[in-house]
Amino acid sequence: MWFQKVVQIFKISDLRNKILFVLGIFIVFRTMANIPVPGIDAQNLKSFFGQFQIFGLLNLFTGGSLDRLSIVMLGLGPYITAVIILQLLTMIFPSLERLYKEEGDTGRQKFNQYGRLATPPLALLQGYAMLSLFQRQHVIGQLSPLVLIASLLTIAAGTVFLMWLGELISEKGIGNGVSLLIFAGIITDIPNNLRQMLATWDPSRIPAYLLFFAMALLIVAGVVLVTEARRNIPVSYAKRVRGNRVYGGVSTYLPLSVNPAGVIPIIFALSILIFPGMIANFLAGAGGTIGNIAQAVAHFFDPQRNPWGYGIFYFLLVVIFTYFYTAVTFDPKAISTNLQKMGGFIPGIRPGESTAGFMNYILNRVLLIGGLFLGAIAVLPSIIGGITGVQTFRFLIGGTSLLIVVSVVLETMRQIQSQLQMRDYENF
Repeated sequence: MWFQKVVQIFKISDLRNKILFVLGIFIVFRTMANIPVPGIDAQNLKSFFGQFQIFGLLNLFTGGSLDRLSIVMLGLGPYITAVIILQLLTMIFPSLERLYKEEGDTGRQKFNQYGRLATPPLALLQGYAMLSLFQRQHVIGQLSPLVLIASLLTIAAGTVFLMWLGELISEKGIGNGVSLLIFAGIITDIPNNLRQMLATWDPSRIPAYLLFFAMALLIVAGVVLVTEARRNIPVSYAKRVRGNRVYGGVSTYLPLSVNPAGVIPIIFALSILIFPGMIANFLAGAGGTIGNIAQAVAHFFDPQRNPWGYGIFYFLLVVIFTYFYTAVTFDPKAISTNLQKMGGFIPGIRPGESTAGFMNYILNRVLLIGGLFLGAIAVLPSIIGGITGVQTFRFLIGGTSLLIVVSVVLETMRQIQSQLQMRDYENF
């Protein structure tokens, strides 16, 4: 069945060209991700990324470009940061909130344009911080002012170029371009994981590998189930008579996603959780009271030395940020107002404030499941890695990578399915 669908996809010239276009963009992206900045000490770079875990998270969003210090080392990180900052600013500036939530497609386009404009300054700032840190850690040599400026402009240009490639995919290809580029960066680690597993192969560990992949299969199935899960709220529309025509009188539903925040809570939690440990590691050698405090903080935020404290704090932060981010992006009162304007109502609930209160009640109950799910996914790699002793292919058992891979695959499959339905509706 799936083979027939693949054949059908490539028989449609328009759909085939879109898929080939996306694959061509992937080749360009991966080529740029493997062109390094000159003067890198590979051994120091490897030990640096092993010491500071926050750069592993940043490396995820650069598509594996940061750990090679390539010319696109920041990837799409500055653009994602700009969009998240703008979304948080909607809580402070009412005009920005109206632009994002109430002005439709035109408002969203302006909002996205603000994100594009904020990306180059963030890329320059982040690039300067990265290069300065790498110089202090002797990953790269000292750069002259002219070389530093040229490097910063190259890094910022690489970020803008990737942002443009992502928008090209969204416009001329299939799926969301930014998500697909991050997805491409994640799956490129599969050959490295295979090579690492074969290099450390031990026949006595076959049961551990079988247990690991069985758990991974169950977790992936669970992630797909929760990602696709919806809580449907019934909505009815009153009949309206205009002239000789009758409008409305139909029933539908309003779907609330069990995980409306996506991977954002995990990103926020990791950033807050890892940043104190990174600062403490810098200050640990200062000596005196500051050094002692820094060592205590570094110990608490080290998942190797304090796995229980780290894991529990991580879990709680993810749950809290699930509620926080959903409160920023989802407004039950606005949805209630729009329903009332269109003549819609929830059966048994009065329109207006009562409808908003009912939706808020349902949302909080759904978010409890979504928050606990995200928290569990966040800490599962450490738990299962400790049980089985398998450290390769950890993206299969949880964390941000798994959620991104599953979300991108499901969304791309939906878009391909809709394209097929549009061209061959009767067979569907």
